[in-house]
Amino acid sequence: MTVRRKEIHLAAHFPGVNNTTVWADPRSKSQIEFSSFEHLARTAERGLFDFFFLAEGLRLREHKGRIHDLDVVGRPESLTVLNALAAVTDRIGLAATVNATFNEPFELARRLATLDHLSGGRAAWNVVTSSDAFTGENFRRGGYLDRADRYTRAAEFVAVARQLWDSWTPDGVPRPFAHRGRHFDIAGEFTLPRSPQGHPVVIQAGDSEEGREFAAATADVIFTRHGTLEAGRAFYADVKKRLEKYGRGPDQLKIMPGVTVVLGDTAAEAQEKAAGIRRQQVSPQNAILTLEQIWGVDLSSYDPDGPLPETDPVPDSSLTQGRTRHGDNVAIAEKWRALSKEKGLSIRQTVIEASARQSFVGTPEAVAIELETFVRRDAADGFILVPHLTPGGLDEFVDRVVPLLQERGAFRTEYEGTTLRSHLGLSGPEGKE
Repeated sequence: MTVRRKEIHLAAHFPGVNNTTVWADPRSKSQIEFSSFEHLARTAERGLFDFFFLAEGLRLREHKGRIHDLDVVGRPESLTVLNALAAVTDRIGLAATVNATFNEPFELARRLATLDHLSGGRAAWNVVTSSDAFTGENFRRGGYLDRADRYTRAAEFVAVARQLWDSWTPDGVPRPFAHRGRHFDIAGEFTLPRSPQGHPVVIQAGDSEEGREFAAATADVIFTRHGTLEAGRAFYADVKKRLEKYGRGPDQLKIMPGVTVVLGDTAAEAQEKAAGIRRQQVSPQNAILTLEQIWGVDLSSYDPDGPLPETDPVPDSSLTQGRTRHGDNVAIAEKWRALSKEKGLSIRQTVIEASARQSFVGTPEAVAIELETFVRRDAADGFILVPHLTPGGLDEFVDRVVPLLQERGAFRTEYEGTTLRSHLGLSGPEGKE
């Protein structure tokens, strides 16, 4: 009896709000012009990826009271871009990150349902939350939401959106809806019938305890991060185990970490390219800025090629606004000091070593094997690729790695369906794929 290989799911993330993107590279183009979005989305579709994924930026980040000029400055609204991409793509899913804190269910459900109809059932919503007053200053209600309430509001938000999407009967008859809960009290009639896939796919981004539980209860896909096979297996087992309490099977939630890939004709060439990319990602200026985000104080007088500060970080510093650093900054500082002392590293070298790593580095053959190993050993169901170049950062992967995955029987050779749910192997609201 032949055992079928577990197939890999792939998605593409448009780079921007992170330290992955190398804007100084001459091949890097605009992050605002539509041609950049179109190129990356078409490349991902040529590679038969499940979906194309846009992040969200509700306020430009600031550092020391100024716009953070090493970050992306300017970000178009995601759903507008994806509606335009629906006209120039045929099969690939279109995923928008939209905040559940600063939106309302009826309005957002309508916008997502519109994309789902225009794309023929390819829409997805990456649900994110925010509790910081800095972002909230751009909105009428400001930073009104307590941090402890952000996931309770998000869970109710998703439930209401699904109630709206399901309010029309499968044969196209509208029915009134009504919801009265802690965060929302609405009633009326939804304006759109069900889409070809029933309703949009729901994605959750987050690794925290509350994020994992939210994903197990609510999401179709979880966008996560883990650096090793062992860490991935532990996360995978933990989240999949949580599904049973919500009456869900393990295949009803796809776990897809965000990853980067660097390819070379030889292993040595790939490592050399990866080292060069890391140096580009962490310039001397960016090394000091990264250190300031951890230490919470102005370190502009420090030499990037000199030693780390001996002082401890300032807790709850407001030096950087609009950027969340995960973890205890004091613990991070101690870890970085130990690393610097052990290897004799300067500030810049320490930041490069500690924070700017590629996930998969090697020849196309080696990367294909490693990707399949992660999926086969239950460390992931697939991957969301985050290229370091806009918009051509996926070209080489699609040309050189995807055919090898197909040869190994680990990846599709054609789209078997027309909706995003069919690409992901997910059932719709009526229990059908």
